[in-house]
Amino acid sequence: KTHPVGRKSANELGIYDMSGNVWEWCSDWYDKNYYSRSPSRNPTGPSSGSLRVRRGGSWLSNAGFCRSANRYLIPPSNRISILGFRPVMEP
Repeated sequence: KTHPVGRKSANELGIYDMSGNVWEWCSDWYDKNYYSRSPSRNPTGPSSGSLRVRRGGSWLSNAGFCRSANRYLIPPSNRISILGFRPVMEP
């Protein structure tokens, strides 16, 4: 089951809860081959598509899936209890 935010230890960058609680629903459109032609800094994904990106695994996933580097597709209309999102503010 999910756990309250900030209960686990921070990672080596001092960031909490980057993976393993719920899958992270991202605003990036999914393209299987995007990283083969994307910029190396801040690859924001293609400008359109039919599927979104989800990352990080959930408490229901095998440990190997619970890494923020794991990237999978998801239909934008999909609503499941093991999928959440992370608000981010750019300085």
